[in-house]
Amino acid sequence: MRFTAKLDGREFPVELKRDGRRIAAVIDGREIEYDASEVEPGIFLLKNGENNYEAAISIKADGGYLATVRGFEVELELIDPKRLRGGVSGGDDAGGRAEIKSAMPGKIVRLIAAAGDEIAKGDGVLVVEAMKMQNELRSPRDGIVKEIAVAEGDTVGAGQLLAVIE
Repeated sequence: MRFTAKLDGREFPVELKRDGRRIAAVIDGREIEYDASEVEPGIFLLKNGENNYEAAISIKADGGYLATVRGFEVELELIDPKRLRGGVSGGDDAGGRAEIKSAMPGKIVRLIAAAGDEIAKGDGVLVVEAMKMQNELRSPRDGIVKEIAVAEGDTVGAGQLLAVIE
C-alpha cells in the first residue's frame, strides 16, 4: 500500500507491506520493520528486536489521524494517491454538501445518526470496523443528515460514500 503522510505541513512518501503480524514500512526512504499486534481497539503493540512501543491511533472529526506513541501526540493526514481518502469532501463550515467516505475497506457496525437528524460538528454519525479497529466517523459540520448510504452489517470499500450532511 502506498500513500503520502502529511505531518507539520511536510509530506512524506510511505509504503507499507504486511505479512501476517510483520509490517515493513518505508517512510521517506527509511526502512523500518515491526511485529504488530492490536492489544485492544485502537491500541497497538509494535516490537522491533529489544524495542517495544505502544501506539494509540484514532480518527479525528476532520478525517485526519491522531497517533500517540511514547507519550507524544502527533496529528497527521494520510493522502491516498487514488484519492480514496476517508473523511469528508466539501468545506466543513461552508454551506452545501459534506460527504463522509470510508478510509479503507471495512464493515458498518453501528449507525448513530439517521437521515433527517439534526447534527452538530463533531457528533458521531456511524461506526466502521476496519483492520479489527472500530472507528467512529463524525460530522464535519453542523447540518442535517441528508442520507445514510449504508446499513449496519454492510461491507464497504475504500472511498465508498457512507453519509451526506447538508
